[in-house]
Amino acid sequence: MEVELIAGSGGIFDVRADGRLVFSKKETGRFPDRGEVSGRIRQDG
Repeated sequence: MEVELIAGSGGIFDVRADGRLVFSKKETGRFPDRGEVSGRIRQDG
């Protein structure tokens, strides 16, 4: 599995795994909770 953090300007914080968006600060308006990103990656396999 390939995991990539894409940092952008203006507070954008997106995490993608195998090309799929796992978490987006822009969409949620917050940073992920501890373990949230890894949990989502494990959940979707």
